[in-house]
Amino acid sequence: MKTPGVTRLAAACAVAVFGVVPAATPADRIPITTSSEEARQLYLKGRDLAERLRATDARALFEQAAAKDPGFALAQVGLATSSGTAKAFFDSVARAVALADKASEPEKLLVCALDAGSKGEPERQKGCLTRLIAACPDDERAHNQMGAFHFGRQEYEAAVAEYEKANALNPAFSQPYNQKGYAYRFLGKYAEAERAFKKYIELIPDDPNPYDSYAELLMKRGRFDESIQSYEKALSVDPNFVASYVGIGNARVFMGQADEARKAYAKLAAIARTDGERRQAHFWTAMSYVHEGATDKALSELQKMAAIDQAGRDLVALAGVTAQMGNVLIEAGRVDEAAARYRERTAIIDKAEVATQVKEGAHRQALFDEARVALARNDLSSAKEKAAAYQAAVSPRGIPFELRQSRELSGCIALARKDYAAAAADLRQANQQDPRVLYLTAVALLGHGDAKAAKEVGTRAAEWNGLSNTYGFVRSRARTLVSGMPKD
Repeated sequence: MKTPGVTRLAAACAVAVFGVVPAATPADRIPITTSSEEARQLYLKGRDLAERLRATDARALFEQAAAKDPGFALAQVGLATSSGTAKAFFDSVARAVALADKASEPEKLLVCALDAGSKGEPERQKGCLTRLIAACPDDERAHNQMGAFHFGRQEYEAAVAEYEKANALNPAFSQPYNQKGYAYRFLGKYAEAERAFKKYIELIPDDPNPYDSYAELLMKRGRFDESIQSYEKALSVDPNFVASYVGIGNARVFMGQADEARKAYAKLAAIARTDGERRQAHFWTAMSYVHEGATDKALSELQKMAAIDQAGRDLVALAGVTAQMGNVLIEAGRVDEAAARYRERTAIIDKAEVATQVKEGAHRQALFDEARVALARNDLSSAKEKAAAYQAAVSPRGIPFELRQSRELSGCIALARKDYAAAAADLRQANQQDPRVLYLTAVALLGHGDAKAAKEVGTRAAEWNGLSNTYGFVRSRARTLVSGMPKD
């Protein structure tokens, strides 16, 4: 998802602060401030590609635009949102912030929202986007950005409303149809999702992403053969479209064809053009091994990711993959090794050249992981202590992801105490887009004696059939849980 945002007067949307803005910007729309017409055209071409989720191709154009005009703030926004690595993202955000004073007020707001999102400051981010929309109410991209904000918070109805506004302003603007499709999918409104994706295909039939997005919906519905066909259609349009190799691999995993899945990921590795694309090949190969319970093989692939991060001196990404090693280890019952990885993650992020807010977020996450380690050791006293510390740390910030993780901890502690009613209540308020949470909720509901609800939630976990870094941990267990329940 992309983040942008900042504004004051509606008239400001039509004003560029310096240099050349060759085509007059219509009133109430976000301007593009640059001293170079060539840079402007490169940026527009890059933005079009980025909005079609062709990030690697878009990035090359944003790089050229930034080279033509080193003071071009929006080129840096484009570089941030098309980044393939964490280091590249944070570097571009910092440059965008440094250049924002040279841009118009609406562009400052876009940079403000991007910066706030990168630092985990949701209220500032929302404020920037709200002011942007107030100043530029007729700009479809302003509404699309607010839709992305709500989408990231799992406020899917609000996201759809903003995407609808964007398409009312510009029915030919394709990206909101894609995002509406996903929002409807997450709401369980599959018919509406299918209509949105088919409209997306209709608008840009010569692009790969519409077929890829529709393939994800088909995969979610368990229509794996059709899903693979749609992914292959995307690749026939663009053989470098990374997401479709990932999708084919996941569909093969869900069909019980892990070896075939790894062939798809190997193809991705062969065509990869960037470190980010190479990382994806290793990540999803690792997840295919997680589905099989092959912990050491999964860790080997994650180590290959870490090697890429070390070579690129991307400490934020290295911290992330180190934490994922911890997640794999803790789910495999290798608790001491997991704890060591979590400590390593924190030490790495402390050395990274990133904003203080990013490091503070990592330290809050460390409390969450320490609570999970304590639970895995059946040390409920320490788990409660760490969970309370985590809750105290995240409550003032109001970041939905963290608040949901706090409820997850409460639910897991209640589950360990066999207080099934409390566990189910808390887990229902944890991340409902995490199949691991759904599985734990089903366990709690079954313990509480509500077999019907347990089967419904457990089936959702067992048949998640979506891209997830936790599905492999619970898919087999969820299937076993559901299969052992009475038939309706």
